[in-house]
Amino acid sequence: MKNRLFTSFFILFTLAIAFILKVYVSNYFFDVLTAVVAVIAAYEMSKLFTKMGRYNDKILAMIFAAAEFLFVMLALRADDTLGVVYTIVISVSLMLVFFGITFLVSFIFRKNTMYEMKARKIEKERTVAGYSLIKALNTLVIFVYPVFLLLFLVYINHFDNMTTSFSVLKDTNGWISFYLVMFVLLVPMFTDTFAYIIGNLCGGKKLAPKISPNKTISGAIGGSLFCGIRSVVVFFIFNAIPSMATLFAKTGITVWIVLAFSLIGSVIAQCGDLFESWLKRTAGVKDAGKILPGHGGMLDRFDSYLFELPVMFMAFSILFSVI
Repeated sequence: MKNRLFTSFFILFTLAIAFILKVYVSNYFFDVLTAVVAVIAAYEMSKLFTKMGRYNDKILAMIFAAAEFLFVMLALRADDTLGVVYTIVISVSLMLVFFGITFLVSFIFRKNTMYEMKARKIEKERTVAGYSLIKALNTLVIFVYPVFLLLFLVYINHFDNMTTSFSVLKDTNGWISFYLVMFVLLVPMFTDTFAYIIGNLCGGKKLAPKISPNKTISGAIGGSLFCGIRSVVVFFIFNAIPSMATLFAKTGITVWIVLAFSLIGSVIAQCGDLFESWLKRTAGVKDAGKILPGHGGMLDRFDSYLFELPVMFMAFSILFSVI
């Protein structure tokens, strides 16, 4: 319990510093922090996949995570009016390039691959080309989950830069991105906290006993409801600042939008948590890693965000497009 509390305070402190640097120094400090999380999460996902018998290239998975974030950050820095489609095309294109590299590395270095196949006792089941393709496809899954999904936090962090796609965001001076980053980070955090509290207080029927036996339906509902209340309270705090109230009115962010998006994000975040729990059960491990005492690994800590981030990005993109 002490380790868990210490780690929680450390994470909150790190996020607070990142927000301060984002506002007063540069947006890119937050991107770098997200990139570090992505590299570690890619390593942990690679280990999970290996335990499941889905062999992959751990080194290239980590290199891709670093390269993907660096490439997108450089693209955003080079052009502060990038469109949303362009940035996603950049990301997907790089992903496909690394997929090809993964296949070629395994296929070209046949001796190493054949030794690997022999060590894993699968040399008689597949050809080198077949094994190389399967290995590349497994690594591609890691490129998507968690790396590409975490990249949406960078996109949200730079919403104000994407004025080519969202003209309504012109002259918002980074404050809409600031609010939205805080919004998407707090939704899973409060959902998880109140789901734990309500679940312990009320008990009741299990949500998914075969995947995560400690989660209850009452906890899931309570977590989402309290998360919605929290989002409304935070909205009114920001809305009390005249400049933010003007920006909210300009961009179409209302209390009802915030409440609806918060409830949707909360449900999606819980699905992300359950999905990672299923992965760990399939791999036969309790935690994806050990880097965060009391919490497990980065993947354990950020699993709720992996499905929530792209959904919230798309939701706000639709909102900003119709305003």
